[in-house]
Amino acid sequence: IQPSVQEALMEGRPIVALESTIITHGMAYPHNLSMAREVEEIVTRNGAVPATVGIVRGRIHIGLTDEELQFLAGSKNVVKVSRRDLPYILSQGLSGGTTVSGTMIAAHKAGIPLFVTGGIGGVHRGGQDTLDVSADLTELGRTPVAVVSAGVKSIVDIGRTLEYLETQGVCVAAFGESREFPAFFSRQSGFQAPYRVRNEEEAAELIASALGLGLSSGVLIAVPCPQERAASGRAVEEAIQQALHEARLKGITGKEVTPFLLQKISDLTDGESLASNIALIQNNARVGSCIAVALSKLQKATRKKRLPRREDVIPPQPVVIGGINVDFIAKAQNSVILGGGQTNAGRVRRSFGGVGRNLADCLSRLGLTPLFLSAVGKDEHSESVLHYCHHMDMRAVLQLEGKNTATYCAVITSAGELSVGLGDMDIHGEITEQYVSKFKESLLRAPLVCVDGNVPLATLQYVCELAREHGLAVCYEPTDENKASKPFLSDSWKALTFISPNLQELRAINQTLGNPLPAGMEYS
Repeated sequence: IQPSVQEALMEGRPIVALESTIITHGMAYPHNLSMAREVEEIVTRNGAVPATVGIVRGRIHIGLTDEELQFLAGSKNVVKVSRRDLPYILSQGLSGGTTVSGTMIAAHKAGIPLFVTGGIGGVHRGGQDTLDVSADLTELGRTPVAVVSAGVKSIVDIGRTLEYLETQGVCVAAFGESREFPAFFSRQSGFQAPYRVRNEEEAAELIASALGLGLSSGVLIAVPCPQERAASGRAVEEAIQQALHEARLKGITGKEVTPFLLQKISDLTDGESLASNIALIQNNARVGSCIAVALSKLQKATRKKRLPRREDVIPPQPVVIGGINVDFIAKAQNSVILGGGQTNAGRVRRSFGGVGRNLADCLSRLGLTPLFLSAVGKDEHSESVLHYCHHMDMRAVLQLEGKNTATYCAVITSAGELSVGLGDMDIHGEITEQYVSKFKESLLRAPLVCVDGNVPLATLQYVCELAREHGLAVCYEPTDENKASKPFLSDSWKALTFISPNLQELRAINQTLGNPLPAGMEYS
């Protein structure tokens, strides 16, 4: 996942997935490259993050660099990749453009709920005899991603396609003032969509409703081509009939049919269909981005409403006391990192950690909703942290003005060896005994109290004293070699029930207690 897309996912910003078959098989070079760049620019301009999906040398990429776009646009031997093709293409290390089906799979696995394309495939003309039905339709029936398109490609049997979508349980809605189902190049198909959404907000409500129900099927939002750029329905239909005739004569079948027909129709209409194609893709990108923005706002509002109220949470809750960190991992491309102020090429990624946060996260995913006691600053990192932890109960976490959220930066070589680590962890000192003692009632009821080595010594001693007096189960995570020994500097450790050290931490604890190192341990 490209870093800009990963960051948007973590922060809950709107993202629009885009397919790449239109780049590799839909248009000739360099029209395909300029179109891809323009579409990404339209998505960005309308407040969303573009995530073009493609296969590059055996890896699924969600979000492509400009170099990767150029590679896919200019390559002659790339493959058209649908659901059935993914295992083979990845196992062989090949490159390809993802179809609607392939892109939906990747988008869903990455957590992107909305995808924009030109037009989806359908039941091919004569499909009742050949059984030539696009995998796009079955994918819409099994993958919960909303697809924004100009209906289905006009080269297919639109009536039978709508019937097939109904059988697959796909909710189909026309976008705008009419229920007329668009026919890709033209605004009219002669068929009505089952439903209509008037604007981006209604479309977002529909998608949110489908996602909220947990249905495994997708939603199709059919957006008509802009009036001024729509091709003449009669001219396109005549070109389609001639192109179909030629395809039959040449014995063209399967996934080669669509690229052949689109190119032939473009030739027969003197480029009118290509101009319509580009215009409708750009329009879909604009509409889809606005829907993504509306959906993101809706999801944020819903998440806030769904946070459990303290009185609604079924007691007793575990309590976790510990640190929240924002980690920056900088990995150099080369095995040797150059000094002397030189810039080293590499990749930098951000993730959210902190031992206490990780423990609270895991307990939340196990459905136990712990009370989490920690501290963050009121700075550029805290909002991202709180959003990333939206599935956790973060309401007891301190947000402190004038303090920095804890950050850690690790610089590692290409082999994964740590070169240097820097940490700004002072805020962990704010997880004080006075702060924690405000939640004494919750601590006394807790079936388990987890505490990490980031918290101040006085706080650890307070928790251990409560545990000793009231028989509480306390799990101590030593965090690192330098912090591991905190409870062992006094008799506090005797109140601990569980401890989870690694070997270095255990050796430090052993040394603090004045015990000899067991024989052979120094070589382990």
